[in-house]
Amino acid sequence: MQFIDLRAQYRQIESDVNEKIHAVLKHGQYINGPEVRVLEDRLADFVGTPYCIGTASGTDALLIAMMALGIKPGDEVITSPFTFIETAETISLLGAVPVFVDIEPDTCNINPHLIEAAISQKTKAILAASLDGQCADFDAINAIADTHGLPVIEDAAQSFGATFNGKKSCNLTTIGCTSFCPSKPLGCDGDGGACFTQDEALATRMREIREHGRDRRYHPPGLGINGRLDSLQAAILLAKMTLFPDEIEKRQAIGKKYTKALTDERITAPVIRPDNTSVFAQFTIQIKNRDALQLHLEAKGIPTAIPCPIPLHRQPVFYQPEAHLPVSDTVATRVLSLPMHPYLADAQLERITTAIKDALERPQ
Repeated sequence: MQFIDLRAQYRQIESDVNEKIHAVLKHGQYINGPEVRVLEDRLADFVGTPYCIGTASGTDALLIAMMALGIKPGDEVITSPFTFIETAETISLLGAVPVFVDIEPDTCNINPHLIEAAISQKTKAILAASLDGQCADFDAINAIADTHGLPVIEDAAQSFGATFNGKKSCNLTTIGCTSFCPSKPLGCDGDGGACFTQDEALATRMREIREHGRDRRYHPPGLGINGRLDSLQAAILLAKMTLFPDEIEKRQAIGKKYTKALTDERITAPVIRPDNTSVFAQFTIQIKNRDALQLHLEAKGIPTAIPCPIPLHRQPVFYQPEAHLPVSDTVATRVLSLPMHPYLADAQLERITTAIKDALERPQ
């Protein structure tokens, strides 16, 4: 059993992927080829924004977004400690300081009710990750940001394709950033990412930043990075986008089946907020004795993952011994991600959930 079965996906579009790859090999425009521009238009249309900027990775997307907003050394950016390191890593790479705010216990997204107390005169942005496929509460986050004149960035690496009150992830904030890492809901066959915005000036600046800061050949008005999306990866994403709407529906159907099968008071299944949809980038449960369950499933040939075993404020690079973030600390000891992808068969799902129920009946 695969945790994420990318080969099953490839079999659906093998001829289209191969044809698009060979088209790139023939025209030889490996960087900023026509596939990149076509993909950016399709992604922007899908999300509902006028501007999409393809990037070399989701990490580069976050870095480019903050550079475009003028984040500089000494600034503070409010974010969550319960996420992958790149969310805070990119803040620190610019010399800014990540200010961690605790999470909601059920969605594991940043708790908007705790954000305002963390705002200081040094605060220059809010960077909220949308975890496991569901958007954070951006109505509440944007309202706080508007009051204080702050931009908001959505780290939508896990939520691309999800909706929040009828609007698509990446079209909810000043800038939306996503990743096309192969394990993500929409993934290429390597690294890739994108930034989205409604702001033309920000879009122009982000395009410059991904090209070493250049507004034209050999003319950089500001600093940038080499953050371009390869034509080959754009071509692969174009092929995969034909499957994406159907794959979202399949993920949601599998998420419902998991939730129905795991109705046990000892298990906390993912909670989807009313009026939201999730793309279930991961199906992450919370359970006591998580490590024992993981070993039990491993013995039965069922792969699992612990998404955030150590919150960022407990990691050596960000270590804050005085930090009081009890929900993040507790949830990190309880979360376990189960196999999740659009091609997970009913028989596989039953095997997983039966093994979990079997583990729960064993003496602790």
